[in-house]
Amino acid sequence: MTRIDLNCDMGESFGAWTMGDDAGVMPWIASANIACGFHAGDFSTMRKTVLLAKQHGVAIGAHVSLPDLQGFGRREMKILADDTYALTLYQIGALSAFARVAGRRVAHVKPHGALYNMAAKDAVLADAVARAVRDFDAQLIVVGLAGSELPKAGAALGLAVAHEAFADRRYEADGSLTPRSVGGAVIEDADAAVAQAVQIATKGKVDIRTGGTLDLHADTICVHGDRPDAALFARKLREGLKAAGVEDAKFAG
Repeated sequence: MTRIDLNCDMGESFGAWTMGDDAGVMPWIASANIACGFHAGDFSTMRKTVLLAKQHGVAIGAHVSLPDLQGFGRREMKILADDTYALTLYQIGALSAFARVAGRRVAHVKPHGALYNMAAKDAVLADAVARAVRDFDAQLIVVGLAGSELPKAGAALGLAVAHEAFADRRYEADGSLTPRSVGGAVIEDADAAVAQAVQIATKGKVDIRTGGTLDLHADTICVHGDRPDAALFARKLREGLKAAGVEDAKFAG
């Protein structure tokens, strides 16, 4: 039987501002990528989200980002490899404090937004992220875009890696995600997104925006928690995969 992990970016509220439906999505996923205050989230939200993940038996991951609260971490920056290493280490450490107090541990690390896309293409930045993960805890899993530089960098350092695919994002011919600035980059229709996830999980293929298909191996599929229908979509995705014979599993074991 095919097995796949479902992960979601969570804990992205900040102060009085609320982002996403974490409580509604959490029961349907296996792994939570929790914002560490650089693109979203704050100390109270981090603690609350860790406790919510613990309540549902969901694996805890650090969702590390460039320091870009105003741009939600989606704006590229020119950043040195040493700074990338340091900001990754800083954010893992912050989340690990909350996890430790809750009697849990951080299990994986996944970059967010621009850092995710930059590390997918730039081998030097990918190595910086992976080295920070290894130096903090070599048991951590590195999560990155399927087939990209980040999983390669993690594997080269002897780390466990998880290749990630997206249910509700369009793909380009080179395996990269269609930029959000391009119309139709996000698949708004929940049924269409579920169908894409099922195709990825069962056939190892995904449709390309410009036509044709691409081979795509994935260990985990991302559920975007900031969709207006996030909780319903997460449930539909889990049920759709199950109906297709795909077993739910945590990549963190």
